[in-house]
Amino acid sequence: MNTLALFDAVCLKASRHTTYSYSTSFSLGIRSLHKRFHDPIHAIYGFVRFADEIVDTFHGHDKVMLLSRFTEDTHRAISEGISINPILHSFQLVVNKYRIERELYDTFLASMAMDLSETRHDQRSYETYILGSAEVVGLMCLRVFCEGDEVLYQRLKPAAMKLGAAFQKVNFLRDLKDDHSNLGRTYFPDVDAEHLTASDKIRIEHDVQADFDAALMGIRELPKGARFGVYIAYVYYLNLFRKDQGASMRAHPS
Repeated sequence: MNTLALFDAVCLKASRHTTYSYSTSFSLGIRSLHKRFHDPIHAIYGFVRFADEIVDTFHGHDKVMLLSRFTEDTHRAISEGISINPILHSFQLVVNKYRIERELYDTFLASMAMDLSETRHDQRSYETYILGSAEVVGLMCLRVFCEGDEVLYQRLKPAAMKLGAAFQKVNFLRDLKDDHSNLGRTYFPDVDAEHLTASDKIRIEHDVQADFDAALMGIRELPKGARFGVYIAYVYYLNLFRKDQGASMRAHPS
């Protein structure tokens, strides 16, 4: 006889498959977490990925309408405790179990909406976008890792935000030309994506390195079941960053 538990399992499997299909780094990191964290983090990633696909991939469709519908369906799934959208059903299971604040996922969805209207950022909008697209994602994951320990959550909150920011800024560096040419977006403020100068690159790299340094201090304090998996993701992105720095040095020799 079919049960709701079977439906839950099918939906979580969809989130897991989404992670494996879209992200090598998160897949590696999640595999290194304690097993009890696998499904919750897959569910968060699936939610984030589907929202991102709406704004980055669904060309030729009404993205504003689709994102608005996705946002409404997210709120409905969480309040009702069920959704026939497997990604949203998985996500609501995690939100309701770990008491993830609405402020976090609404801030994330607001940053996705920014991608539909903002093509260039000043410092203020850049920081707002980083907060929504990356830092709050780190906080949603931290809610899972802390398993209701509010004191631990508050202590590790700044480091989790820095780690999310570091990951996102590395993505921005890696995709700088593609974002500009294919999506018409430039995320870094006061930067000409077509003529990135050596000083621009150094300034950005110093900012990213500071985020990585602050994040590492928090990773060391994570619960044992989360620490190694998060560190694997940290090392993966740090290596991407170092590779980009090496390419920059070859392009701009001293």
